[in-house]
Amino acid sequence: MRTAYSVETVRNAERELMARLPEGALMQRAAAGLAAACAQVLGRVAGRVYGGRVVLLVGSGDNGGDALYAGARLARRGAGVTALPLSPDRVHGAGLAALRRAGGRVAGRDGARELIERADLVVDGIVGIGGKGGLREEAVPLAQAAARSRASVVAVDLPSGVDADTGQVHGAAVRADLTVTFGAHKPGLLIDPAREYAGSVRLVDIGLPLPDEAAELEALQHADVARLLPVPGVESDKYRRGVVGIAAGSARYPGAAVLAVAGALRGGAGAVRYVGPAGDAVIARYPETLVSDRGPGRAGRVQAWVVGPGAGDDAGTVAEVLAAEVPVLIDADGLRLADAAAVRARTAPTLMTPHAGEAAALLGVGREEVEGARLASARELAGRYGATVLLKGSTTVVAGAEGGPVRVNSTGTSWLATAGSGDVLSGLAGSLLAAGLSARDAGSAGAYLHGLAGRFAAQGAPVGAHEVAEAVGRAWRDVRAVERGV
Repeated sequence: MRTAYSVETVRNAERELMARLPEGALMQRAAAGLAAACAQVLGRVAGRVYGGRVVLLVGSGDNGGDALYAGARLARRGAGVTALPLSPDRVHGAGLAALRRAGGRVAGRDGARELIERADLVVDGIVGIGGKGGLREEAVPLAQAAARSRASVVAVDLPSGVDADTGQVHGAAVRADLTVTFGAHKPGLLIDPAREYAGSVRLVDIGLPLPDEAAELEALQHADVARLLPVPGVESDKYRRGVVGIAAGSARYPGAAVLAVAGALRGGAGAVRYVGPAGDAVIARYPETLVSDRGPGRAGRVQAWVVGPGAGDDAGTVAEVLAAEVPVLIDADGLRLADAAAVRARTAPTLMTPHAGEAAALLGVGREEVEGARLASARELAGRYGATVLLKGSTTVVAGAEGGPVRVNSTGTSWLATAGSGDVLSGLAGSLLAAGLSARDAGSAGAYLHGLAGRFAAQGAPVGAHEVAEAVGRAWRDVRAVERGV
C-alpha cells in the first residue's frame, strides 16, 4: 500500500530526523536520489549523462538547494549544468557553491528561455511542498518555456504551483514528466488535478519516521486488494457467500439494471436478486439472476442492496431500500431521490457513489468546484451524510464515514468514461458489500477491480460498459495471482 502524508506531518518528521543527523545530511540524501533519477532521464533523452544539457530552475527554499546539489553531482559526471536562480540574493548558498565547484555555471534571466529551449533536461526546484496559490509571476515564463521545449522536466518533490495537501491547482504550474518526491508521497501527487502535472512519480526513501496512522491518503495495490477479496470455503453455499439485491432500472433505462446485475454477478456474492421493471431484460441476459416484481421488502433475504442506477423517478423504491437494516449502496438516480435525513438516520453501513456532477448537486456547488477539490469534496459529503463516499472520476477517491485516511484508486483508464460504466461499478461494489466487506473496503476494492477491468477490456481502444463487466473476472484473477505468488 502506498501512503501519502500532509505537509505538516512531513515537516515534523524532517525536523525530528535532522535533529539526529549531521547538518545538511538530509538534503544530501534527497539530492543523491534526485541526481540518480535525473541521470536515468538523461540516459534516455540524450543517450548519456556526459555532455547532456541541464537547466536548474532554482527557487529560494530547500527545493532549490536539492536541485543545486543534484546539479553538482551531474556536473561531476560531465553534464553541462546551468542554474537559473529566480531570486539570486536568496539562493541556497552552500548548494550554489557546490555547483560551481563541480563546474556548473549560473545564468541570469536574460537568455533564460533560449537556455531552456536547448536543454535536454529541466529540473524544477522553484517551489517546495509549502507553496500555495500557483506560480509567482516571474516564474510563469520559465514554466511555459519548459513546457514548449523538447526537454524532459523533472520536478523536485512536487511540481511547483500545485497544492501538496489538496491536489488543487490555482493558476499556472509546472508540468513535469517525472516527479522525484522525498520521504513520502504527498496527497497532491495522487489526486487530480495536481496528479496530471506530476507525470510519473518516484519515491526516494530518506529515512523519515512516518507512522502509518498519520497518513492522509492510502492507495491500495494488488496485494492489499487480494487480501480483501472474498473466497468461498469448502462449506460455502450461495447464501453463505452473500446475496446482493439490485433495485435499478426503469422502462426508460432497462440497460442500467442489466449492467448493474452484470457487475454484481462478478463481485463475489453467491446470488443476485433483482427488483424492478427490467426483469425481462435481466433474465434474457443473465438467467441465473433471482428476479422479483414484489418490491424490495418482499424480494427475499439479502445481505446488501444496490439502489438507484437508471431508477428514473422511483422515489418509493429508494426509500424502501434505505429503510432496510443491511448495507446499502446508493448510485445515480438514487442519490437524487434519497432523503438526506433518511440516509443520516441509517444504522447499517451506507456507500454513496456519485460522480462529480452528482456530488456537486448534493453539496450545492458547481461541478468545477468538486473537480478542483476532489479530496475535500469527498470528505465533506461523507461528513454531511454519515456515509462512506466513493467519488468517481479521473481520480476515484473513497472517504470513510468514520474519517481516517482517504483511499485513492490507482487503476483505471480514460476509456472508462463511457455510459453504463458506473452501473457496473455499483453492482460490483454492492456484491462485495453483500460478501461481508466494509463499505470502505467494498468501495476501494470495487473501484480497483473496475479500473483494472477497464484497462484489460479497452487495451487502448474504445470499450463498452458490458465489456468492462466481462473483464472483471480477468482483473480478479490478476489480483489474486499476486497472493498465490503466480
